[in-house]
Amino acid sequence: MRRVEVSPYLARWASTFEEEADRLRQTFGDEVVDIHHIGSTSVPGLKSKPIIDILIVVKAIHRVDLYNDAMITLGYHPKGENGVSGRRYFERGGDQRTHHVHVFQEGSPDIERHLAFRAYLCAHPADAKRYGDLKEELARQFPFDIESYIRGKEDLVLEIERKAMRRP
Repeated sequence: MRRVEVSPYLARWASTFEEEADRLRQTFGDEVVDIHHIGSTSVPGLKSKPIIDILIVVKAIHRVDLYNDAMITLGYHPKGENGVSGRRYFERGGDQRTHHVHVFQEGSPDIERHLAFRAYLCAHPADAKRYGDLKEELARQFPFDIESYIRGKEDLVLEIERKAMRRP
């Protein structure tokens, strides 16, 4: 059973991302436009589930499926769109999850949304602390219920996302 854990920020998350980004660049080759560290582990000082979220921008999303076997070789489980239209999603680590890879085609508005969210939290430590504290509390409340954990932070995520995207 997968346990919901939130831990203090670890500086090594940045280098863990860089190492994995290099492996993914080699795997996807010329298909890659850019690779970004996203999610809470990309925000210095933010409490987080210790899972490295990686966003890969590619030239053509439909070609990503051709790399499923290569991703399996790297230890990832291909999940297709996994509920987000126009995305390809991969998980590594099973119940001891270590990495999530989100792949979008260049020009996708989801790229801007993820990068704006990260940038906003980096620039607004009070909101980052509020977000980290909420995640820590939800992990205590729902240690084996990832769906309740996700639902519990949904309103704050949307609030921060609106601020990040400068939407009313």
